[in-house]
Amino acid sequence: MYTKAVLTRASLRSMAKMVRSREVSPVELVAAHLAEIDRRNPALNAFRMIFGDDATAAARAQGDPIGPLAGVPVTVKDSFDVAGFPTQAGSRLRDGHRATEDAVAVARLRAAGAILIGKTNTPELLASYETDNLVTGRTNNPWDGERTPGGSSGGEAAAIAAWCSPGGVATDGGGSIRVPAHFCGIAGLKPTPGRLSTRGHYPSLGYPGGLTSVVGPMARSADDLRLLFSVLAGFDAEDPFSTPAPTEERPRAPVRLGVWRQFYNVPVDPEIGQAIDRAAALAEDAGWGVELFGPRGLERTPNVWATLFMWPLIALRKLVEGHEPECHWTLLESIAAAPAPPTAEQLLTALAARDRLRAALVRQMESFDALLMPVSSIAAFHHRERKWTIAGQDIGLFQAMMPAVVANVLGLPAVTIPIRLSSQGLPLGVQLVGRPYEDERLLDAAVSLEEARGPWTG
Repeated sequence: MYTKAVLTRASLRSMAKMVRSREVSPVELVAAHLAEIDRRNPALNAFRMIFGDDATAAARAQGDPIGPLAGVPVTVKDSFDVAGFPTQAGSRLRDGHRATEDAVAVARLRAAGAILIGKTNTPELLASYETDNLVTGRTNNPWDGERTPGGSSGGEAAAIAAWCSPGGVATDGGGSIRVPAHFCGIAGLKPTPGRLSTRGHYPSLGYPGGLTSVVGPMARSADDLRLLFSVLAGFDAEDPFSTPAPTEERPRAPVRLGVWRQFYNVPVDPEIGQAIDRAAALAEDAGWGVELFGPRGLERTPNVWATLFMWPLIALRKLVEGHEPECHWTLLESIAAAPAPPTAEQLLTALAARDRLRAALVRQMESFDALLMPVSSIAAFHHRERKWTIAGQDIGLFQAMMPAVVANVLGLPAVTIPIRLSSQGLPLGVQLVGRPYEDERLLDAAVSLEEARGPWTG
């Protein structure tokens, strides 16, 4: 008989295996996680809603365990439609909404046998690296309640890190999966655009949002990300970005790794630099080829990302007009930081620049299977903190997140895993950035790096 603590601390893959072997029932798994939510969520505020009765009923209704996630409880970011429930996305402007059908990602989780236990908190309209809004309030980091879990998938990251969920699905438009994963000591994948359907997400990730934003899984390990990715991936003819790329099973092989220690002259916290060095040393010990990587001609990449990412954000200005008192400061802050609406010529110039930058990096990656990079220049920051001094240089949030946005604007897969703890007891992650459509190979590399690191004690 497993205790509730043992059940919630098992991997997602192990939970599915225990259900299939009938060591544990779906009812026991769901009950254990609901008890953990009752215990941890009051301090974290990671959930927008909890499907206690529905999840328990779904667990009781499961007969023979069928599907790779049969009987496993999961969560989804409150930007995905769940039939019969609101998709609030942290905004009062969404009051009264009710979804009529599941988002494709939610439907695929259910089809694999997963049981939805809750929707997790976001910043208003996903427009911040800090998870806070006027509907649900602020989400706190499980490692330190005075710090943010990041955004915009901060609720999902906090729930997973606090053992309230073994994994789930979120979105990443500028690091929104990988930054919270780094801040909370879990794993997260930003796939190649088109690998996972974005249909049923709010705000829409068709054009132009889908130019930088994708759907991806979050879990406590890269091995669990790999399982979730296999369930979620697949062509969707109604998603304009979807691509019919089959999932691939390849034998694992040593990786040729390029180490990109920081984004040009933007400094990283020394302890994050140590995490990069630690990961590189682990890779070398595992037999990987490891070399320093010096990118050429990519300095303008974050600026191109800003133009393309802020393009749909600018449209929110009209939505917000006259409703400012109903909008949270995180949304107002992001709108205020957005540049003037770009002209058609500026957008076309940015799109052309994006294509040139992408081609340049792909060419430079011909000698590497993956790049090892920091996720950001900083660890989890205090609520409302926006400026930092590193190595005598002052940086703001835009500069701190430059390593994260590279994969978004250039359409590359990137995966984050935790490596070590800081001197303040905060998790420090790294990211591996791969070549387009080599998501499975990148996940295999992340699994190998986790194995070299050893068990994560977070």
